Amino acid sequence: MNQTFTRRSFATHFASLLSALGIPSVFSNRASAQSSSGQDAGAIRKLNSEGKPGSEKDVIMPVIVHNGLIYVSGQGAHDTRDAKEWTIESHTTMVMDKIKKHVEIGGGTMDSVLQANVFLVKIEHWDGMHKVFATYFPHGGPSRTTVAVAALPGDSLVEINCIAAVTSK
Repeated sequence: MNQTFTRRSFATHFASLLSALGIPSVFSNRASAQSSSGQDAGAIRKLNSEGKPGSEKDVIMPVIVHNGLIYVSGQGAHDTRDAKEWTIESHTTMVMDKIKKHVEIGGGTMDSVLQANVFLVKIEHWDGMHKVFATYFPHGGPSRTTVAVAALPGDSLVEINCIAAVTSK
């Protein structure tokens, strides 16, 4: 059996030893991770569309704030007009307005959006969606994935979720 001792194997063995002794908790910064507002910086905040804490009855929360990041759930247009009037541009505007509102509820800005996922019911809508999407990011946009899907809830033509950084308390 090869007894070569590498840095990786040393680190693995050392971490196991510390864990067995219960020492990693000594190095935890959770107790000192209090923000100026008195909240634990590692706490998970689940917020509704009005920025208020969610209840146990809420199955999906539109905004989750944790460790300096804002997670915004998928936002769709859910257009109430006649389907003949629907355009990808109007749906993208509705969705991006919701995204902006939710990012701001979490304490971020559109400039702090790091990553977005865009779901289109037709890949042919990409150009129209992209033109509207770009107007929300005048200083450069986030990393983004765009895919076409078979259908979206509420007959929306587009759904977008994102992750942003908290920029204010």
